Amino acid sequence: MNTIAEFALLIPILLLSLSFHEYAHGKMADLLGDPTPKMTGRLTLNPLAHLDPMGTLFLLITRRFGWAKPVQVNPRYFKNRKQGMMLVGLAGPLSNITLAIIFAFLYRFVGNFFYSLLDPRIVNTLFITGIYLNLGLAVFNLLPVPPLDGSKILAGLLPSSMNKVIYNLEAYGPFILLFLLFTNGIGVILSPAINILRIGIFKLVGLM
Repeated sequence: MNTIAEFALLIPILLLSLSFHEYAHGKMADLLGDPTPKMTGRLTLNPLAHLDPMGTLFLLITRRFGWAKPVQVNPRYFKNRKQGMMLVGLAGPLSNITLAIIFAFLYRFVGNFFYSLLDPRIVNTLFITGIYLNLGLAVFNLLPVPPLDGSKILAGLLPSSMNKVIYNLEAYGPFILLFLLFTNGIGVILSPAINILRIGIFKLVGLM
């Protein structure tokens, strides 16, 4: 399959995955009592509300790792601020793991139907891309580097005295991520975790 065809399949999956990820953040905050995501128009699956230029470019280049525009939340609405922020941060990666399971499930149980309608190469690329892209997004966003979700999860686990460390990292987070990208450090760090999740999901739906 040529590059143009691959990108034609990649872009809608990318938009769905990023939008679902950010919607999950907003919905979790909303469930915890924060009206900010709804007030700022982020409780939507419309990708235009969520795209971050650098994070989207990152994802297009790597076809696995990237991020969207962070959802604004106000932790003052949470009964437990640290726990609330940790749950909001965790909701995004969990949503992508859920999407990866859905893509794997569809591939397993309705793939043959799509084979009768489309070129098998298109079907394989569609579902495999959906699985790997969402697993990559989930694991990548769990890195404890701002602006990624892992930094919020880490802040929820660390004592309050360490909050300043996370705050100071925010200015350098994008540069750390770019360094890891261009040195292939991200692939080395995250590929084992992605592979473990892939095997688990494939076994779950009967693809292995």
